[in-house]
Amino acid sequence: MSDRTGERRNVLKIIVLLKRVPDTEAKILINQEGTGIREDGVKFVINPYDEYAIEEGLLMKEKIGGDSKVTVVCVGPEEATEVIRTALAMGADDAVHIADGALSSPGPFTTAAILAKAIRDEGFGVIFCGKQAIDDDMAQVHCILAEMLDVPQVSVATTFELSGDATKAIVGRRIEGGDEKVETSLPAVVSCDKGLNDPRYASLPGIMKAKKKEIRKKSLADLGFSEVPGGGRSRILKWLPLPKGGECRMIEAEETSDAVRELVRLLREEAKVI
Repeated sequence: MSDRTGERRNVLKIIVLLKRVPDTEAKILINQEGTGIREDGVKFVINPYDEYAIEEGLLMKEKIGGDSKVTVVCVGPEEATEVIRTALAMGADDAVHIADGALSSPGPFTTAAILAKAIRDEGFGVIFCGKQAIDDDMAQVHCILAEMLDVPQVSVATTFELSGDATKAIVGRRIEGGDEKVETSLPAVVSCDKGLNDPRYASLPGIMKAKKKEIRKKSLADLGFSEVPGGGRSRILKWLPLPKGGECRMIEAEETSDAVRELVRLLREEAKVI
């Protein structure tokens, strides 16, 4: 039995989207030109929400067994190879890395169009990804991707239950005031939230095996693009640092009433907010 992508139903082709982002503990500074961040000295890692996607893909592969396969797909610079290797060390089988000099800072539409073409070439039964990237927080790529692939999407998943024949899934989501369960047919795009699972660490044997796993490098031309897709849809005009916070002043007084009077004076005369 086959599905719309040509995959047998007892074999699930699992795609996991991955993005390279600055470490959450890194000190982010805007470069002098205002075109991006200063990358010197900044450690880059797998987008934390993507780790839940990787783990869920691995869990699905282990549940189904057989010839099921987890393929990581990443649009990013050559340096993204390092984080792709980490995903392979966690247990992913192989990877597709789309790197092209023309993709200096692709927007959501551009990224989704490139991913859609690469994923169609690979074939897919389910696509897992993080609910958003922690660098730009746009949370748009997976939505646009689902539309381009003409498949259902379920966002911010906190549970994922695959049917016995791998033709549908029950996805749990947190909503205000409770939980929601959604049934979706497969193929589908599922974005993953914290709490879906506990991502595994890359083991030493996994790290050694990852060195031999295939990363298929592709350019825009390899995917059939003669120019950057959707390049004019939107663009970042300038990056700006956060405004500096105000200073903190402590008011010392023996009596509370004296402290209140001084606070009111400062708010009126110096802060000029009253």
